[in-house]
Amino acid sequence: MEITQRELITAIHGMLFGGFFLMAIFGAIVMLLEGRRGTSEWPLSRWQMVYLIAMVAIGWAAVLSGTYLIYPWYRAVAPAGADLALYPKFLLTAHPSTAGWHNFGMEWKEHIAWIAPMTMTMVAWVMLRHRTVWNADRAIRAAVLGFAATAFLAAAIAGGWGAMINKAAPVRGGNTIRLMRSAP
Repeated sequence: MEITQRELITAIHGMLFGGFFLMAIFGAIVMLLEGRRGTSEWPLSRWQMVYLIAMVAIGWAAVLSGTYLIYPWYRAVAPAGADLALYPKFLLTAHPSTAGWHNFGMEWKEHIAWIAPMTMTMVAWVMLRHRTVWNADRAIRAAVLGFAATAFLAAAIAGGWGAMINKAAPVRGGNTIRLMRSAP
């Protein structure tokens, strides 16, 4: 069983950073809903503070690794006569039946993905630094929950498109890493 370096980094980007970020957003929404129903002075525990900071860090790791590692490999220009399997964008756009995966899916995904960590950074900032506003104003609580829901939707859309695009035209290349030897 083998995997290339780029496939491994893509898996870390999507399944580790992206997947955990999506689950962490959902957990943060549950935490916010629980705090909204509590007392007027809902204190955050130390683990909840660490959770919010870690969630934001994982979200930024997903977006930055996608933008600055995976995306340049995805968009690499294919030389004339090259095997398009190593150039995902050109593999997708070479056929009218798969061109939409790039023309709509990737073009939209690369923009919406940034919304999730931006909005969750704002949510975490309000929860960590402006607790009195959260505790005092029902409209602020509703707005923060709305931003968290928006982040969840943006992350889910970006992750869904990313998974489907990577299935249709995976990012490959780099050194081969052997995970297991084949049976004789």
